[in-house]
Amino acid sequence: MGNEATCKVKFGKQQLEGKALLETSEILFRGDFRLKIPFSTIKSAKAVDGELRLQTAQGAVVFGLGSAAEKWRDKILHPKSRIEKLGVKPEAVVSLLGDFDAEFLGELDKLTKSVSKGKVAADSEWIFFAADSKEGLGALPRISKSMKGAAALWMVYPKGQKHITENDVLAAGRKTGLKDVKVVGFSPTHTALKFVIPVKRR
Repeated sequence: MGNEATCKVKFGKQQLEGKALLETSEILFRGDFRLKIPFSTIKSAKAVDGELRLQTAQGAVVFGLGSAAEKWRDKILHPKSRIEKLGVKPEAVVSLLGDFDAEFLGELDKLTKSVSKGKVAADSEWIFFAADSKEGLGALPRISKSMKGAAALWMVYPKGQKHITENDVLAAGRKTGLKDVKVVGFSPTHTALKFVIPVKRR
């Protein structure tokens, strides 16, 4: 996906190697020390000679990213909106299963009036399923059977929880015969995994 890189980081007098992760609204670095840099604290971002050079509230931070430096800089300076990352198009037919925050409902409302809540509309192009527990994943077989053609299912689940993990969601989706194709940060507290019907079965 290009949003994860093993690289060297210069921070203050320290220069260490570790893994950098470009999230929706922050950069994380895990190595001999850890860094969390929210985009909102970045005062400037430049790509110079394969380095992503940031001026942040914590001081200057330099990531040795090679050819990815410019791409990361652009994503920091011009982040995509949540709806853009999810791929939902204007006037799309959307179905919502489970509870979603008011902000997301407002974003959808600006985009399309064809939103079904609590059940999958017959001609749904996008299905959003909020799963808060492993038990809740039991609804997946029924949901997958209602999908047609190129319809997409976004599974939205809490980050960093033991009672439902990414592996739980992946296993449940694959068990119903769906293919996982994308993951995005849905919010500071939730992740979204996209599933589709494999092309050969459409």
